Amino acid sequence: MSMICVTGAASGLGQALTARLRADGHRAVTVDLHSVEIAADLSSPGGRAAAIAGVLDRCDGRLDGLVPCAGLGPQHPPDRIVAINYFGAAAMLDGLTEALAAAGSDDERSAAVMICSNSTTLTPGAHGSLAQACVDGDEPAALALAADTHPAVAYAASKVGIGRLVRHRSATLGGRGIRINAVAPGPFLTPLLQEGLDDPATSDAIKNLPIPLGRMGEPDDIVEVVTWLLSHSARYVHGATLFADGGIDSSLFPDRFP
Repeated sequence: MSMICVTGAASGLGQALTARLRADGHRAVTVDLHSVEIAADLSSPGGRAAAIAGVLDRCDGRLDGLVPCAGLGPQHPPDRIVAINYFGAAAMLDGLTEALAAAGSDDERSAAVMICSNSTTLTPGAHGSLAQACVDGDEPAALALAADTHPAVAYAASKVGIGRLVRHRSATLGGRGIRINAVAPGPFLTPLLQEGLDDPATSDAIKNLPIPLGRMGEPDDIVEVVTWLLSHSARYVHGATLFADGGIDSSLFPDRFP
C-alpha cells in the first residue's frame, strides 16, 4: 500500500483521485478547506505550514506520492488564484520533499504529479512577468502583479509556473529518488469548470473550444493519467508535462513542438 497526499480533495479532480486511490488499496492523506483529514487554506504561508505538518504527522515522515490538486479558476480574485495554484502547490512539494525522498529508491521512486493546464498555450500573456515571478519564488511580487492581471491570464500564468517548476526541479528531485511530472488537462466536468460555464464572461470561450475527440473530459479521464504517472509503469517518465485535453492543443497548434 502506498501513502499518497492529495490536496483539493473535497471536490473535483482531487475528490475523484482520492476515491480511485483508496479503491486501489492506497492510503490517501487528504487536504482541503473542509470535509477532509487536514483542513488548511493553501493561500497563506500559515495554512501551508499547517497542511505540511498534518501530512508529515500522518505519513510518519515517509510519503510515496504527492498530487497538489487544490486550485481556483478565473472566476476568483487573481492574486488568490496565484497564491493557491502556484505557491500553495510549490510549498507542498517543498515541504514534503524529505518525506518523498525517504520513500524513494533506485528501484521504486516516489512521485509527484503536478496539475498544469492547456490554458498555458491558449492564453495570451501567460508566459510573461507573472509566470516568471512564480518560478522565481517571489510571492509578494507575483501577488502584486496578479492584482493588476485579468483572472484568466493569472490562472494560465500560475499553470505556466507549474510547468516550469516541473522542468526546473527534475534534475534535483530525480537525484533524490523522486519523479516529478505534470498533467495539463483541457476542460473537464468539475465544479471548477461549471463556474466557468455559468459565468457569461467565460462561458462561450469554453463551449467553443474545438475538441477533436468530440467531448469535454470527465474527472476519471484525468485520474487515469495521474494514477499512471504515480505508478511504477511510468518509472522512466520524469520532468514531463502530459496534455490530456482531447487534442485541443495539438489541433490549434499543429506545428508547435515540443
